[in-house]
Amino acid sequence: MVRYLYILFIALLLTSCSEYQQALKKDDIKLKYEVAEKLYEKGKYGKAIRLFEQIAPSYRGKPQAEKMFYMYAQSLFKNKQYYTAGYQFDSFTAGYPRSEKSEEAQFLGAKSYYMLSPRYSLDQVDTYKALDKLQLFIDNYPNSQYMAEANMLVKELREKLEKKAFEIAKQYNLISEYNGDHNAAIKSLDNFMLDFPGTKYKEDALFYKFDSSYKLAINSVPARMQERLNVAKTNYNALVKFNAESKYKDQADKMLARIDTELQKFSK
Repeated sequence: MVRYLYILFIALLLTSCSEYQQALKKDDIKLKYEVAEKLYEKGKYGKAIRLFEQIAPSYRGKPQAEKMFYMYAQSLFKNKQYYTAGYQFDSFTAGYPRSEKSEEAQFLGAKSYYMLSPRYSLDQVDTYKALDKLQLFIDNYPNSQYMAEANMLVKELREKLEKKAFEIAKQYNLISEYNGDHNAAIKSLDNFMLDFPGTKYKEDALFYKFDSSYKLAINSVPARMQERLNVAKTNYNALVKFNAESKYKDQADKMLARIDTELQKFSK
């Protein structure tokens, strides 16, 4: 019995492969569509894609085109070909705005761009594109069954952009050790906190701003030192006001003691 089932399985497999190879080589558009649909339903998306690619130009404007292009886009998405999937889903929603699959297609198109979003340290062009696509979907389908997931994806992408922006601002603080441009670091950190007022990195940003202003003051020319020391002290106060038990408190207190010592020189 087991041997019989094994032989039957091999026979079916060979038949399936043979059918696919025949469809691939022949010019019969209908045959290609039928085989591609079977492969799609069986989850063999790579093979289905090859056939869909062959027949797509011939099916534009035909009654079966809507279903064919939907299966084509889905196959690309499930096969993790996200660039092409995003494009095909965009084309589908533009070409068939009244389709019952339009909502799903627009969401999956946006999700395709989300899948292309790289880690925060890399260029975020695809992240911005994904956010635009997701926001368009949210605006178009406010009551969608996909809304919870769409909002989750937006939150994740925005957090990625927030982290990248923070790391850039922090980098200005680090490189100011070498180039001495502490003002650029302060400005960058200020801009970060303006752009992300509720950021989870606010305590860190406040400390690095204080650190930059402290270094600017300590290394300042005498004529500007007192003013800059007082600015640094103000930035210290902003940090401890935000969190009196800051993880940076011990380090910041040592810096404050140095500031107070330097300020005493101006009161004599």
